[in-house]
Amino acid sequence: MSETKYLNKNARDTLKATSRTFYIPISHLAKGLQEAVASAYLCMRAIDEIEDHPELQSKDKSHLLFSISRILQKSFHENELKALFQPYQSQLPKVTLQLAEWIQVCPETIVDKVLESTSIMAKGMAEWVNKDWQIQNEEDLDEYTYYVAGLVGVMLTDIWKWYDQTDADEHLAIAFGRGLQAVNILRNHHEDKERGVSFFPDGWKLEDMFAYAGRNLELADLYVKDIQNDSILKFCKIPLALAHGTLQALMNGKEKMSRLEVIKAVGKVVGNV
Repeated sequence: MSETKYLNKNARDTLKATSRTFYIPISHLAKGLQEAVASAYLCMRAIDEIEDHPELQSKDKSHLLFSISRILQKSFHENELKALFQPYQSQLPKVTLQLAEWIQVCPETIVDKVLESTSIMAKGMAEWVNKDWQIQNEEDLDEYTYYVAGLVGVMLTDIWKWYDQTDADEHLAIAFGRGLQAVNILRNHHEDKERGVSFFPDGWKLEDMFAYAGRNLELADLYVKDIQNDSILKFCKIPLALAHGTLQALMNGKEKMSRLEVIKAVGKVVGNV
């Protein structure tokens, strides 16, 4: 097996192991586009695992994230990442330790955009680690959700443009990311509360976060309206359908969508696009 085939297979296997939600829409993408998006997702998942790590001290999270941001701003140096991760080999997951590999999977003509967005995200995450995730108002929530999810929308919009000149709205892309993240916050609300963390602004109740998620998902619906490429459209509409379904389930007092509801939602998108 050639190195390129090995890297692509490892990326697919890791993607499937870390996120079935995104493995499904990525698997529907055309060749070339699939590698770019898989690389981008895994790069961002790599740093997300640092921010969310249940055992790492905040000072270690901050150090790792600021360092990754700095390294990715320069000409890429694989050895710098390996040296950075060396003291944390036993703590960090595979998807993080293999960040250098995910970068190599990305097509050369778009990799700089992926590195730029990942670098900005890592820096923003580090700053929120230092703030101890203290979200006081909606402006703070907007800033936090921009760094951890809105930037994903920005990066994907850059990839669509690179692939076939698909011109999607970047501001709506940020809202798309915010909407998905708000649904995640709602889904994990009780679990976060048990570990002493809350991403709700001061004074917000469930209804306020439901409304925030709903507003942003409505903007996400507008984002997909201008996309003509069927492959890209499926990719966007699958997580959007799951987010709408999950939000509705949560508003109805359920913990999540049932497996049957998930299958139906995905099938409806795949069959109708």
